[in-house]
Amino acid sequence: MESAIDTHLICPRSISRRVPDDYQPPFPMWVGRADQQIEQVTMAYLGVQTADGRNRETALAAVASIVASLQSANGPSSHDVTHHVDNRGYDNFIVVAYWSDPRTFCSWLRSEHVEQWWSSDDRLEDGLGYFREIVSPRVDQFETLYAFQDQLPGVGTLMNGISGDINEHGYWGSMRERIPLSQNDWMQPADCDTLTIVSGDPAAGGRVVVAGHDNIALIRSGQDWREAGEEERDLYLNEIQPTLDSGMDFLRDNGADVGCYSNRLVQNIDVDGNPVDETYNIGYWRSLEKLERWAESHPTHLRIFTTFFKVATELDKLRLYHEVSVSDAAGQIFEYINCHPATGMMRDAVAVADNTKEIA
Repeated sequence: MESAIDTHLICPRSISRRVPDDYQPPFPMWVGRADQQIEQVTMAYLGVQTADGRNRETALAAVASIVASLQSANGPSSHDVTHHVDNRGYDNFIVVAYWSDPRTFCSWLRSEHVEQWWSSDDRLEDGLGYFREIVSPRVDQFETLYAFQDQLPGVGTLMNGISGDINEHGYWGSMRERIPLSQNDWMQPADCDTLTIVSGDPAAGGRVVVAGHDNIALIRSGQDWREAGEEERDLYLNEIQPTLDSGMDFLRDNGADVGCYSNRLVQNIDVDGNPVDETYNIGYWRSLEKLERWAESHPTHLRIFTTFFKVATELDKLRLYHEVSVSDAAGQIFEYINCHPATGMMRDAVAVADNTKEIA
């Protein structure tokens, strides 16, 4: 049995694991293995928002423009497209893209076409909202976990291999212990850290820039039932999905109370906007510790966790996975154009003059 942490990232621990050395997980799970040349990745969430269903075609045209911009020499290794309706009733389309080198991403971001498109006055006047939320964790700052071994989604598309059965799963705290940095770092933000509005006013619309802080945690947790047979589809739709929806709705509507900055349960779509039988959650947290505290103690997640354990050994074509990262403030970008003020990181961001807000 292997460690989830790749051999070249293992080092002497100063922080003990939460299970004994002879721990045996209850069922097999796997992690992605990246080429050792990959030192840092970029995860980009590029959004289009509309309040009016009649603007759907215009919004999809904007999504198509974003996707077309990814087809350059400096484009990402992979991308997918999602849709969800948020709790304000706005339609949100997100192009999610992954780069294996932040320098290549920066070349794409600063290219003439991409820069001119984002900075154009047309973005302020075309009746749509836009956002880009980007994090660039080092390889020692993220982990993956899969209940399958092929065609890895998300950041897994950057991996060139898959592990054997791994040891660090099936117990509270295993998520943290799959992150290589956890061997010697608690990955905590400073007490004074908060989201800060650098420019703009979310209430007024227009362009808004939010500054993050060190050790913001990001989780993408996915469910793919495209190839599932009738029994597994029934298992997902009638047992897993209801508990998942309940937990994700709680975080969407009440996340500020538990340290979750933003939570979106999104549906994958094709290029024409048609839904695909795959969903995933996109959650930004103040810290990994806040995410762990909710996962270990809140009834909404305990139901999800219990349901997964009940069905894990029965999975065949139903594909469940997640990826979790922390990142440095220097590797984060949170920018919004004409989005409603509760969008993404704007909801919990404070103006610089008000940056004395006590952190819960």
